[in-house]
Amino acid sequence: MLYFYITSCIFEDMQENLSLDSLIQSNNLELLASQVVEGFITGLHKSPFHGFSVEFAEHRIYNTGESTRHIDWKLFARTDKLFVKRYEEETNLRCQVVIDTSGSMFYPQDGLNKMKFSVYAAASLMHLLRKQRDANGLTLFDDDIHFHSECKVSLTHLRLLFSRLNQLLQNPPSTKSSNIAKGLHQLADRLHRRSLVIIFSDMFESGDQSEEMFSALQHLRYNKHEVILFNVHDDKTEHQFDFTNRPYLFVDSETGERIKLFPAQVKEQFLSGLEKYKQAIKVKCAQYKIDYVEANVGNDFNQVLLPFLIKRGKMV
Repeated sequence: MLYFYITSCIFEDMQENLSLDSLIQSNNLELLASQVVEGFITGLHKSPFHGFSVEFAEHRIYNTGESTRHIDWKLFARTDKLFVKRYEEETNLRCQVVIDTSGSMFYPQDGLNKMKFSVYAAASLMHLLRKQRDANGLTLFDDDIHFHSECKVSLTHLRLLFSRLNQLLQNPPSTKSSNIAKGLHQLADRLHRRSLVIIFSDMFESGDQSEEMFSALQHLRYNKHEVILFNVHDDKTEHQFDFTNRPYLFVDSETGERIKLFPAQVKEQFLSGLEKYKQAIKVKCAQYKIDYVEANVGNDFNQVLLPFLIKRGKMV
């Protein structure tokens, strides 16, 4: 119930400001990220769930027995809880945002596809991270890593990352295959300091590569990184396979392979295979202590921001 209350508050606040659709049409990634985050924070403040707040970037809960010198007494007067002021060098979290840019991420062709959703969600996370004075970096990969930045906290760095995300939206690559395992293995080797790694991917990998993909996720955890995996998908057509029963020409986004058929001919087999694959991913994530979150492009961005905030709260 709490989650839906927060969702309602955020939605009402965003209606009072610029609509999300108009922001997307404007192609102003920085403004969109700012509006999404401000609406999200306002929703949290309106909700009865006061435990999650951007205030944790500036305060931490007082531990019995430590010095009282840095207690924020004004905050105590408002909340009746003891918080200690934290300084910037204490609060920095290193967060690497990772986006799968392979061809399947540009599905569906109309509306908000998986790539656009991931870019907007990533930009919102980056804005929230800087608001909390946390360092963030960006990694883009398909069958190889083609962009990687170190984690930094400066505004100049944030604008550089926004510029790179904008390029991805304005000039999408031609059909690209994916090699999730290779990309994540490379990333694990490049990250030399313990970080929070946030991955946006549809996790579509051929069957003979799935075990190697699981090995790559384990590699990240073995190197002591915390991981949130957002499995980005279009719920209606991918997870429900909801098509009218007429002939369709299905085109593989990565190989270009084409096949014409009636959806009813393959729906049961497709959904059965997809469910089996999803369960395998969930089991592996649970085994490796990776936070697995299904992110439907048809829902709003608080399905990304809230799990991040919960995870970050556990790490401070």
